[in-house]
Amino acid sequence: MHRPLLLIDIDGVISLSGFDPQRPPPGRFALVEGIPHFLSASAGKLLAGLERDYELVWCSGWEDKADQYLPRAIGVSAGLPHLSFPEPGPDASVARHWKLGAIEAYAGPTRPLAWIDDMFDDSCHAWARMRIGPTKLVLTEPAIGLSSEQARGLEEWARCLRGR
Repeated sequence: MHRPLLLIDIDGVISLSGFDPQRPPPGRFALVEGIPHFLSASAGKLLAGLERDYELVWCSGWEDKADQYLPRAIGVSAGLPHLSFPEPGPDASVARHWKLGAIEAYAGPTRPLAWIDDMFDDSCHAWARMRIGPTKLVLTEPAIGLSSEQARGLEEWARCLRGR
């Protein structure tokens, strides 16, 4: 059996924003193509710990840039796959989250998956409820990113899937 997928957004999960600049969370600034990103000090370690239970996949508008910059910057494995998001056509529905089509194409309808993001809309929750395969959405706060509590919850969820 395949491990479940762990779809990882970057902005608001690893690259933090919206925090009080006088009291920033643990982390550091890094330049990515000339743009400063404040990278969480703990996200890399938490994601590396989840690699035992999940197949990690970048699910971000960064697309291939994620694997180009983040392994060195946060200490995750290099060579992780990434989703590609085509430009929406003129008849694209605005009622559906822009990542769902690429996620469906990559994961298929039955493979278990967890998705970490800071911006789910109603269409994401409806999609997760309707999916045949087990699906977990993990909402992060952009100023905090992935927390140790969320990582523990993902570990427990993967353990429950194995026990099925």
